[in-house]
Amino acid sequence: MAHSRAKRSVEANVVIDGHELVWTLEREPKWHTDGPRGMAISVKLNEGNHRELLLEYPYPKWRPGPQRSLERPRIVPAMIEAGIRAAMDAGWEPTSRGRVFAFQVAEE
Repeated sequence: MAHSRAKRSVEANVVIDGHELVWTLEREPKWHTDGPRGMAISVKLNEGNHRELLLEYPYPKWRPGPQRSLERPRIVPAMIEAGIRAAMDAGWEPTSRGRVFAFQVAEE
C-alpha cells in the first residue's frame, strides 16, 4: 500500500500591476497515469468572479542520492510573481472572463 502525503495548505495575497490577487497551491508534483506532473498554482482576483490562471511548473529533475522520495518544492513568492507576470505577458488578463488560462512556466 502506497502512502500519500497530505496536501499542504498554502495561500498568499499579492498585488501585481494594481491587481489584488490571491494564489493557492493547487497540486504537488506527482506521478500520474499520463506521466509526471509538476506543481500547479491557482491565481485569481481577490474579489469577483473572473478568469483563473493556472501556473503549471515542470516536474522536478531527479537528484541522485540516498533519498528515494521526491522532495516538496519550495514555494518562493518571487517565483510565483515572476510566473504571474510571464502569464500576463502571454495574454492572461485577470479581469477578463472565460475558461482557466493554463500557463506552462519555463524551467529555470
